Order: sequence, then structure tokens, then C-alpha cells
Amino acid sequence: MNLTSVQILTEEIGKRTSLEIKQAENWENKTVIALALSTDKELFGTAVPQREGTDLPELKKEGFRLFYSKENGKKILWIIGTDKRGILFGIGKFLRIAEMSEGTLKLPGEIEFATSPEYTIRGHQFGYRNTANSWDAWTVEQFDRHFREQMLFGANSFENIPFQDGPPSVHMKIPREEMNIALSRICEKYDADYWIWTPASFDLKNKKLRQEELDKHEAFYKVCPRLDGVFFPGGDPGDNHPEDVLPFLEELSALLHKYHPKAGMWISLQGFEREKAEYFFKYINEKNPDWLAGVANGPGSPPLAIERENLPKKYRIRSYPDRTHTVRCQFPVKKWDQAFALTEGRECTNPQPLYYAEIHKNDAPFTDGFISYSDGVHDDVNKVVWSQLGWDSKSDVKNIITEYSRFFFGNKVTEQATNGIFDLEQNWVGSLNGNEMVGKTLELWKILETENPQLADNWRWQQLVMRAYYDAYVQQRQAYEKELEKQAYEILATAKTIGTEKAMTDALAILNKAETEPVAQDLKQKVVQYCDDLFHSIGLQTSVPKYNARGYERGAILDFIDYPLNNRWWLEDEFKKVAELKSEEEKVARLEFIRNYENPGEGSFYDNISSADAKHVISETDDAIDYLWENDGFSRKRLSTQLFQFSPVLQYNELDPNSDYLIRVAGFGEALLRANGERLKPTKYEKGFEQFKEFPLSKELIKDGKLKITFDKPDEEHLNWRQQSRVTDVWVVKQ
Repeated sequence: MNLTSVQILTEEIGKRTSLEIKQAENWENKTVIALALSTDKELFGTAVPQREGTDLPELKKEGFRLFYSKENGKKILWIIGTDKRGILFGIGKFLRIAEMSEGTLKLPGEIEFATSPEYTIRGHQFGYRNTANSWDAWTVEQFDRHFREQMLFGANSFENIPFQDGPPSVHMKIPREEMNIALSRICEKYDADYWIWTPASFDLKNKKLRQEELDKHEAFYKVCPRLDGVFFPGGDPGDNHPEDVLPFLEELSALLHKYHPKAGMWISLQGFEREKAEYFFKYINEKNPDWLAGVANGPGSPPLAIERENLPKKYRIRSYPDRTHTVRCQFPVKKWDQAFALTEGRECTNPQPLYYAEIHKNDAPFTDGFISYSDGVHDDVNKVVWSQLGWDSKSDVKNIITEYSRFFFGNKVTEQATNGIFDLEQNWVGSLNGNEMVGKTLELWKILETENPQLADNWRWQQLVMRAYYDAYVQQRQAYEKELEKQAYEILATAKTIGTEKAMTDALAILNKAETEPVAQDLKQKVVQYCDDLFHSIGLQTSVPKYNARGYERGAILDFIDYPLNNRWWLEDEFKKVAELKSEEEKVARLEFIRNYENPGEGSFYDNISSADAKHVISETDDAIDYLWENDGFSRKRLSTQLFQFSPVLQYNELDPNSDYLIRVAGFGEALLRANGERLKPTKYEKGFEQFKEFPLSKELIKDGKLKITFDKPDEEHLNWRQQSRVTDVWVVKQ
């Protein structure tokens, strides 16, 4: 019997029950957990239960059968696996369904259960590098523990990043070179596949650099105890043409197979424009190379359906999904309130079981599985969801989260913790203004927090409780600061009477109450404490200055916890500009424009394009809640300027058919606007941020009082998405 499986079983039961489960070589005990291979005829003289048939799950690769029986006064739980992995996955299922508490181990009734995985590749990327927001602080023992836990939920692959990422992290306990090999040994220990992600950020035409890269790979292959896959991203990073990449990978694969004959060479088409993709598919179909194992489909790749259609069947496809980020990413949070985007940011604790289950459902059928992208522990729930759906795409998501809660938090809190995880996902759906779910979620987690002190040091628990407090703090602060901004505008309305200088001074005093009289500080302090707990429990770096996070975009939620949720910073800057105007009349006029920016008057309409509160926007974009990342995330632009869509669609049903209108657009770059299908000619066409384009709209186009605004996409495929044209605000102003 595989001693690793026995060790896992006894250790995991002992950890949760304090029961000492001993390995035996006879059947004298009245209660037995029997581990066997499906090919075993007997176990210490007792026949291993067999079923008729050849197409049974326990006979398929990685499959297993759980079978509970009572024979001659003995209680026997059989865990029968096709292979070593099958036994380990069977143990994982047993541990996830067993009810364990101090001194007690109980099964939920009779068990007859057999299953094998639907997808052959089920894994996650764990790059031991500076970029990670937590793993760079881990020890070998922590990685060992984590890999084990991932396998107990059905994962069979782990991908490291051994070379890319520059200088070492200040958090690293051991050098990267040592950890790269240690991770391979852990995979060897648990019989998991070990992959590496290895981009080329240099010009492959440079012979010197190319040879140095080959030498570096060979040196690593030579000392690596286990290696099953090498994934080379075509782009992101890197900008080499496939005419250079493919010969390089062919040469690299020869070195790989010299030391690891069964390992596969993989490539992604990330960042490939049409010509590069066509070159790649033509090359593969004509040359049909045996050195290539398959294609990884990641952010910026051609659609999965197109890759599958154009690849010969001999080549496998694995997805490289980004379940770790919330904005500026492959799968941004839908209908996310801007307040969350500005504070919790791109790499926050993001349990979204229902959302990612839907993504898996859409993408998985084109693939042989996945190894997901991740850069920290913040997406732990999402990893487990994908591992389990990779095992069985029809798995009930509620059951997956129930098993997650039972396994990591204990039977006592399983149901409530499960509900709490789903509630956290619902916190993020739609406008934060008036979202009663946020308060209810916090109350649930407060009760759980109080009643379960035994979980205070559990890093998974810490993350979830912290998120509940963070969401509630953001909601209360947003409501407070929006009200302060409203009061400031009321003061600006009196500028003509009290003078512009006093109006601006008094308005700023009101706005600055966000700092001088802050709200909900009890909630903030809980977040601060949990962030400190998480740094010490699992190395999660939630702040650049405090915890040496790699960058503000890398999970530094503590640094943005008080980012203004009104236009305070923008107003401060605008007031400085107003003060420089020559006449009081000009100053009053400018303050009037500022205070009425979002209030165009009776019979007119304004929409902040990607706001969760936008009334006329009917389109959704790939990243509708994306915000302008500048100054390390501390942008001072208007909040509406930081939200955009590339080609929004707006629908109005309440216009006056007897009036002309003016359509005003703010954004960046071009705005090729159509009104009810007709392209309008602008009378004003400024292209910078917070500048305006204006289009007269004749009543002849809105005879029924209805208007649909659309935008043609300019030819900008050659530009990075950050340089492409976008729309941030739209006004329809009655003339």
C-alpha cells in the first residue's frame, strides 16, 4: 500500500478528531478503513469487493469506489482506487463527507459511491516568485500541506514559475532555485504532475540570449526529480513571432525529453493577432510535429472553439483561466460596484462559486482540462470549485462549497459557513447603494466569528470574515461620502452670493469630513486586524508599505481601504483651477458646471457609462467596471472618468419628440456615434480625458420619443487596450 495515502488518511483524521488511527495488517479491529487497488483480489486474506463490468469508474484512470459494509460484526469502509491517485482521491472524498469532531468520526449513512474524473488535467499555478501576494512567504512545509489539500479536492497538477520575475522577494524563506526543486519533490511524493510556465521576454532572434535560455532550461531539467509539462506562453509576456517560437520549442523539447521522456511541451497563442495565429495553425497542420503535446488557452488567446477546430485531434487543449483577478482580466466581476473596484481592487479575496461554475460550463467542453492562473491564496474557494467541476462538470456547486466548509471549518459550522460564502458572492452583485445583502452577510459572519474562536487562526476563515467586514465598511463609507459631496454642491450653489473663494473653502471643509470625522471605524479596525492576522498566518501581503507587497495592484487592499468614494480629490484639483480664473463671473460659471456635471436639468439625461446605477445603458462589456489605473491606483480623476466601455449601447424611451437635443460624450479618443442607426456629425470633438464631443440630435430622428445610441468601433486593433478609445459619460440634453 502507498504509505503516503496511509499517512494522509491518519493525519487528516487525527487533526480533526484527535483519534489515533493505526495502520494494521490484519482484520482484528471491529472498525476498518480498507485501502485497496481495484486490481487487488484480496487484502490480508479478505476478498476485495468487486463489481461486474469493464466500464466501471473504479477501473478508469484516477477513479475510485467508496463502499461501506457491515460483515460479521465488522464495520468496513472500502476505498478502492484504480491507481495510487485513485486511492488518494477516494480518501479526499471520504474526508469531505465524513462528520468529524473531537473524539468522533461518523459517516453520513450507507455509502456506495464510484466515480472517475471527466477531465484529465485539473490543476493550478503556484508560482514561487516575487509577484505572488502570499506564496513567496511560504515554507516547503506550507506548500506540501497546500498541494495535499488541493489533491484532496481533485487536483492532479501544479504549475510553478521557475525563471521569470526578476529579483527575489524579501519574504522568501529559501532561494527560488531550492524551492523550484522542492515543489517537484512534493509532486513526486503525491504523484501529482509538475508543470512549469516559462515565457521568453527577449528576442529569440538574439542567438546569444536564445542559447542562454536553452542552457538554463537544460540545467533545470537535469536536476528536477519530476517534470510533466512545460508551458510556453506565446505572449503575455513576450512578443516573438511563431516562426521563431516553434523552432525554439522544438529544440527545447529535445532537451526536455533527454531528462523527462514523457513530459509534454505546450504553447499558448496569447497575444497572437490574426497573422500569427494563421501561421501557427498552418505550421502545425502541415508539419504535424510530435514534439508538441498541446495548446494552452489563456487570456488573449483565440476563442477555444476556434483553437479546437483548427488543431489536429492529436493535440490536446488545456485552458489557462484567470480565476484570480476581478478587473482588467479575463473574467471581470459582472455588475460590480465601482466602490469595490476602487478599494478591494484586482486581487482581493474573491469567492465566486456560481460565477466561475458558469465559466467552466461554457469553456470546459472544448478542452482536456485546465491549469488555472493564480497569484495567491485569495481565490482559494474558486480553485476548489474548478477542481471539482474538472472532476465532474455536473457537480452541484452548493455541495462543493458544503464539502469545502466541512473539510476546512468542521461539521459544526458547515451549513452556515456555506451560506456565508454564497452571501459574499451576492454582496458584489449590482449597485452597492441600498444593497441589503451586505449588512445581512456581515451579521452572519459576525455570529460565526463570535461562536467559533477555534477557527481564529484558520487563514481561510480569516479571509472570509475579513471580506464581510470590508464590504460593509465600503458600503457605509460610500453612502457617507456621497452625502458629503451632495452637501458640498449645495454650498457651491450659493457661490454667486457668498463668493467663490468662501464657497470652495466651505465645500472642501464638508468633503474633508471623510478624514476629520470618518465613519464606521469599528469595521475598518476589524479589517486592519484581520489583514495583520493573514500576514502572519499565511503570508498574505495586503499593503505595500506595511507588508512589503510587490505592488499596489497585487492584493494591497489595505492601502485603498480609504480611497475616496466621491469626487473629493477631483474637486480639490478643480478648485485650484477655478481659483486661477481671472474674473469672479468665470469662477461662478465654472462652479455651476462642476456642481451640475451629473444633473443636466429638466427633460435631460446623464449616464455614468459603466456605473452599477446607470439607467439607460443596456450593454455590458468584457470589463465594465474597469477603472483607470494610474499613479499606482491612486487616480485623482472623476470617478465617472475611471469607468468606461469601448462601445456602449444606451436606450431612451422618454424623449420629447417635439424637441431637439444635444448628445454630449466624454471619454478618450474617438467616439463614432450613431443615433437610431444614423451616424451623427459632431460640432465639438475633443479627444482627451474629461473633454467633450457634442452631436446635435434633430427631433426628426426621435419622432416616437425613443433613442438608441451606439458607437462604431474604430480600427484600433494595433493598439494596446489601454490606448484604445472608450466612452465614460453620456448626456442627452434637451435644447
